[in-house]
Amino acid sequence: MTEQRATVENKTGKCILHNRIEEGTAAALDTEETRAQILRHGHRGILRMDQESKMESVTTHKANYLPPKSPGVRLRGIRGELLEKHITQMISEKIHAEQKPTTPKAEFCSTTQKDFCVDGFVPLNPETTQVHDYITDQAITFWTENRQRIQGVTAIRTLKAPFRKSALFSTPISERLDEIDLPPDN
Repeated sequence: MTEQRATVENKTGKCILHNRIEEGTAAALDTEETRAQILRHGHRGILRMDQESKMESVTTHKANYLPPKSPGVRLRGIRGELLEKHITQMISEKIHAEQKPTTPKAEFCSTTQKDFCVDGFVPLNPETTQVHDYITDQAITFWTENRQRIQGVTAIRTLKAPFRKSALFSTPISERLDEIDLPPDN
């Protein structure tokens, strides 16, 4: 393993001793070109002898496995082909008719047109039985109607305003005992 790499001066440049055979083979081909052309394009004539030849466009796979060719003559008659086309078209139309039934005609009618614009409908406004003030009256909602069943709500002081602010949950019991009227428990 103590080989020394001796360099030999060649006309194309320095080369390793073990590479001298390759340089000697390519020395005959280096007569026309400069060193820069050789490094850029390589040695001409080593892989291809005919420089004007072109690469083949057919691979070995395409050459060995060709698609089957038709015989070039009609195998069935024109009448038979037309009959087959007609039967396949009839069957495909029948299958499409079964799979996609015709959609019924859509009625474009809104709820207002359907329910309130019927012939003979007379709109009536009911007569008021009490006087209501929408500014001061408590709104009637699901929670005001079911206030007795709600859990976790502080005691209701007035029925007219059951969800007003209340500090009873944070008031100490000693201060609440001084009150004359205790709030009812739900």
